[in-house]
Amino acid sequence: MTFFTVIFLLLVLFASLKQINQYEVGLKFTMGRFTGTMAPGWRLVVPVFQSYRKVDMRVKAVDVPDQRAITRDNVSVTVNAVIYYRVSSAERAILEVENFFYAISQYAQTTMRNVVGEATLDELLANREKIAERIRDIVDRETDAWGLKVSNVELKDISLPGDMERTIAKQAEAEREKRAVIINSEGELAAAQNMAEAARILSGVDGALHLRTLQSINDVSSDQSNTIIFTVPLEILKAVEGFVAGKKHHAEK
Repeated sequence: MTFFTVIFLLLVLFASLKQINQYEVGLKFTMGRFTGTMAPGWRLVVPVFQSYRKVDMRVKAVDVPDQRAITRDNVSVTVNAVIYYRVSSAERAILEVENFFYAISQYAQTTMRNVVGEATLDELLANREKIAERIRDIVDRETDAWGLKVSNVELKDISLPGDMERTIAKQAEAEREKRAVIINSEGELAAAQNMAEAARILSGVDGALHLRTLQSINDVSSDQSNTIIFTVPLEILKAVEGFVAGKKHHAEK
């Protein structure tokens, strides 16, 4: 064996060595036919007669671009999303579809428009997780034949026309004002009921009203800048009036 032959064989050997990384799976083709998968490590692929493809098995994120859709109640919206998936079968991902990354992106766009069209605007805004889960189920079921597994779908943004956003903002403001009025009226009703109950208790107990009056005067008089105008209770005035009338009647006799 000559020196040049050894050099030639070494060059062929080095050219035949292919590295498959830990997160990849290699597919070997012999004269154009699929002949098996290759695990991570250094693998031999005979030049000219054999070729190979490496498939990344890690989770990938597909950014679904903005999609214009019409909801079931005829509102135009723009929706975008992110789809997380991974390759579950490297063999099917290469043999069953030409470009699985492009294929899943296109199918996700179509599915998202269809699902959004089946929901009303209120359902779309209130049940984003439910809508995203439905998109995930449909895309996962269809792409299973391509050797792909969809793990999650997230709706990133739902954009509305400017006039619709203003209408929703006014509706939300009116709803907040309505709740504020209801809460305020409930508070006033509770305060009135408490005051009525307090008045009933004070009027039913002899001397209670006078004690409450004295307590109020004591509270107000703690600040020397306050001026107190004390109104004599009607009961005292009646008592004085009766006393004066009695004396006058006695004097006339």
